[in-house]
Amino acid sequence: MFESIDHVGVAVSDLERASALYERIFGMPVVHRERVESQGVEAALLEIGEGHVELLRPLGPETVIGRFLERRGDGLHHVAYRVEDIDATLATLKEAGVKLIDAEARIGIRRCRVAFLHPKAAGGVLTELVQPAADH
Repeated sequence: MFESIDHVGVAVSDLERASALYERIFGMPVVHRERVESQGVEAALLEIGEGHVELLRPLGPETVIGRFLERRGDGLHHVAYRVEDIDATLATLKEAGVKLIDAEARIGIRRCRVAFLHPKAAGGVLTELVQPAADH
């Protein structure tokens, strides 16, 4: 059902500083940057092998990432897994009684289709499903 780890999402208060750290110290180049208004974030994808680290800066304090930073500070936000067919995966998980945040996929960074599972469904880890856009 899950193909691979797509990315690890990290909430950051300063995207420029965090991007520079990951590029300079860890050798991970920024390969994509995008403002995702629907999710209230500015995001940077840094390449590591076949996956990514996704740095997420909130567009405001009332956003999901803004509230996360207020409660917990900078740090790990979620783990995302690549799936081939997000609709079939969501249907299978729903049928199995898995608690979903998103019953239907929505559009995320790079026009990928994404959906989140409730942390209680995955041992306390916020989990994202990602079906890449056809051109990625």
